[in-house]
Order: sequence, then C-alpha cells, then structure tokens
Amino acid sequence: MVFSLESEWVVSTGHDKSVSWMCTQSGSMLGRHYFTAWASCLQYDHETQHAFVGDYSGQITLLKLEKQTYSTITTLKGHEGSIGTLWWDPVQRLLFSGASDHSVIMWDIGGRKGRTLLLQGHHERVQALRYLQLTRQLLSCSADGGIAVWNMDTQREEAPQWLDSDSCQKCEQPFFWNIKQMWDTKTLGLRQHHCRKCGKAVCGKCSSKRSTFPIMGFEFPVRVCDACFDTIKEEDRTALATFHEGKHNIAHMDMDPSRGLMVTCGSDRIVKIWDMTQVVGCSLATGFSSR
Repeated sequence: MVFSLESEWVVSTGHDKSVSWMCTQSGSMLGRHYFTAWASCLQYDHETQHAFVGDYSGQITLLKLEKQTYSTITTLKGHEGSIGTLWWDPVQRLLFSGASDHSVIMWDIGGRKGRTLLLQGHHERVQALRYLQLTRQLLSCSADGGIAVWNMDTQREEAPQWLDSDSCQKCEQPFFWNIKQMWDTKTLGLRQHHCRKCGKAVCGKCSSKRSTFPIMGFEFPVRVCDACFDTIKEEDRTALATFHEGKHNIAHMDMDPSRGLMVTCGSDRIVKIWDMTQVVGCSLATGFSSR
C-alpha cells in the first residue's frame, strides 16, 4: 500500500489480483485494474501518478492513474519467476525488480534506449531492494539472508538475448529435436545450452567453461562458450558487488539514510538493525536483534 500526499490517494494491491486507488478525503473508490495473477508488490511515482505493479506471473505492469480512469502504459517481461519486490528511483527514473528466479533487473524507464541490466548474485529469491541515490549503490536482500551491495556507478553492459537454433552455432552439430539433421548426418542430437556472454545456442562440448563476468551482472561463474571464455581478461572478472550474510531469512528491508541505519525483518520473527555505513562499505557490521 502507498499513500500519496500530493494526490491524497491510497494506492493498494494484493492477492485479489487487482490494484485500486481511493480518495482519502471522501473514502470513495476512484478506480481498479485487474491482473491475471496475484499482485505481489507496488511502487508509485507521486509526481506523474504512475503505478508499477509486480505479480506472481513474473510481469510488471506500468499504469497511469487518473480520477475515475486509468491507462495501461506497458508490461515489462524479463523475470522467470514471481516478482518479490520493486524499488522506483524518481530522480534517475530507474525501476529495480527482484524475483524468485534469484535475479535483479534494472529497467531504465526514463532512458531513450529503454535498456535493462540483469544482476545475478543471489542463491535464493530476492525479497527486498533499496537504491541509494547519493552513492549510486543498490542493496538487495534474499530469503537465505544474503545481502548484496551493487556498484551502479560504473559502466555496465546488457546481457544478450538468447538465440534460437536447431543446431550448435559453433560446431553445427544438431540438437536432439532436430530429427532431419540427425537422420541426414547419422548422429545423435545434443542438448542445447546458451553462452551468457554472446547469447548463442551451443552444445556442452563448445561451452565447457565457466566464468564470472560482472560487467554483465554475472557475479557467480556462468556458462560461456569457449570462444567467449578466451576473450575474458582477468580484469574483466573484477567484482562489481560485495556480498554479506544477514544470518536470518530477510523478508523486508528499509533504511534511514539520515541516521545511517538499515533494518531487516524476517520470517524467523527477528528484527535486526544495522550500521548502514558499514553495510555499504567493506565489511558488514554486527546487528542486534529483538523478538
């Protein structure tokens, strides 16, 4: 739920598969929009009256809200799991989303190119996000207690779209569904993989190596084809994020930058308060908890 003092609205969403906005002066319902899946998270731009709603199908719907009406601007698709959290930065007009596919995506809503950046550094579903405008850092928390601090004040590249092919785009051997080529060449079909650096469809033999590639958001080793592996230099593997252990199942996270504090709460019924100056630095301070 979001309260907008500027428009005097309460915008809310939930498992009834809808988003609604109400007038706080009259208490009347101004409008409602329905989705095909449970709505899981909400962000709102108070100046432009745009609402961002993530749902369990993995989509993010951008709506322009008006009194008694609304318009659907676009639907963002990129996650392979349900959206767990959203964060909107109205200054740079960046939308960040975290999902059950363990990934974070940065959507450049205000940019002309509309680019998207994929960030992969969690082992569990991402459930909380906060962007620090001043330091250009993104904090993400996952269900296993992982806290990642991403350096967004650096040049990053978009991960390529995965290409479709009936045969390996390196050795040209057929994949297992390519019956015709398998029959013509009298060979067994191979399993298809994708190189995370170039996006080409390749077989296991042509993509036997793993590498980190932080400039594309891959902080953990991922599959790359042999040709791309040879082009990755040691400096290309320099991490652009730091990782810390929250030591509890983080469900929500918030910050008070003016006091330098971060608070996390989890399904383990524990609330922890952290020294934020240490979290975004080189080491994570020991928090204290209360039940």
